[in-house]
Amino acid sequence: MEASFFFYDLETSGLSPREAKVMQFAGQRTDLNLDPVGEPIDILIKQSDDCLPDPGAVLITGITPQKTLEDGITEDEFIKFFNKEVSKPGTIFVGYNNISFDDEFVRFLLYRNLYDAYEWQWKDGRSKWDLLDIIRITRALRPDGINWPKDKDEKSTNRLEHLASENNILHTKAHDAMSDVEALIGLARLIKAKQPKLFDFMLSNRDKKSVSQFISNNDKFLYTAGNFSSEHEKTSIVCTIEGSQDSQGTLVYDLTLNPDDYKSMTAEELVSIWKYNKDYTGPRIPVKKLQFNRCPSIAPLAVLRDEDAKRLKLDRKLIDENYKKLINSKDLIANILKAREIMNNERDQLNKTEKSIVESKLYDGFIGDEDRMNMVKVHSNNFDLEYPPDFKDKRLSELYPLYVARNYPEHKTDEIDALWQKHRANILLGGKENSRMAKYLKSIDEILNRPSVSSEQRYLMDELKLWAEAILPVDL
Repeated sequence: MEASFFFYDLETSGLSPREAKVMQFAGQRTDLNLDPVGEPIDILIKQSDDCLPDPGAVLITGITPQKTLEDGITEDEFIKFFNKEVSKPGTIFVGYNNISFDDEFVRFLLYRNLYDAYEWQWKDGRSKWDLLDIIRITRALRPDGINWPKDKDEKSTNRLEHLASENNILHTKAHDAMSDVEALIGLARLIKAKQPKLFDFMLSNRDKKSVSQFISNNDKFLYTAGNFSSEHEKTSIVCTIEGSQDSQGTLVYDLTLNPDDYKSMTAEELVSIWKYNKDYTGPRIPVKKLQFNRCPSIAPLAVLRDEDAKRLKLDRKLIDENYKKLINSKDLIANILKAREIMNNERDQLNKTEKSIVESKLYDGFIGDEDRMNMVKVHSNNFDLEYPPDFKDKRLSELYPLYVARNYPEHKTDEIDALWQKHRANILLGGKENSRMAKYLKSIDEILNRPSVSSEQRYLMDELKLWAEAILPVDL
């Protein structure tokens, strides 16, 4: 099969893939030389009447639910198109922070519409890549030939629109999916032209097997990720933590930080500085989770030139000292592993007690073979939507009426309609004064009360108020 890139970007109704929906999908296929193949794709997806978009997101994108109804297609229509025209054998899906954001939205989109959520990125030679960490590691290790932007505080920034502007790459409108795709391809061409060896190395070593093998062969290595300090251009020298590796990934220790500073801390104290807290300003735990299947940007120490180490403030002597300290700090390693276990148990307990809607339960377990066959039947041309399959997985039985109501309202039975209306009332009004609807309307009013609100912003907020009125459940 012939490999190709498919560069893509989404605009969504919010930040959480468990709750928000895809509003715009745009993409362009290229060959491995980054020359276009076929025409660009730019599609709006209709928002159903259980969806309240984040008003802040609408201010950024300018896409209202009404616009998606006027110019868009249903989620199921989109997925059928996606499976036929986009997710072709050999496709490498590429985005900008797509592994943490866009890919998640696609998975939840597929799941809630009764499709396999994973095959599009592994079956028939398909795979994924993320250009954000490629940009970061290029900036850190091989910055020559590229103009690197800084923000108003003179700190490094890797925002797509800033990189495009600094390097004269076409980017007509930030936060428009098609415009972002055009800029993304331009950025990929720039890296490939200026730093071809780095580009090819990262492309060839992005899959789970390659990453796992690399980790096994390197005691210490370079790792670039968004949760590292900007002081080091998001790059550090790390080592794996003994006993932490499994088939999915490993814990790594940031060797720029002295293990002695953490040796006296209990596992519980390590947990307290491991958890994210935006108000916390003290030292963070120097431990990161490296997942093999998320295309981590890693490289051998041999590629770190002396001038790079100096610019990145990576003191090799200090790092070697910290490495020796860590491997001899058995109690610290044990407490790190115990802290991870505590956090995993807390997360599992939260998942058990959280009363989440079925559409958010993608990761509650894999779907069995019999149910997978039933899912395929649902999407066959001669399937009667009024008679659901005998799903074994309770999630699919609960998703089915929502799938029909959202995509094929003309096939709603009385039972399906009743379940849909109950779902809408729960989604929109559950929690009463703390409901999504209440928070949505409050957010709109806060925006409208800003002294600097523009006429265009006021129009968008008025449209969102009209949307709320139109979808408000009547039988309360």
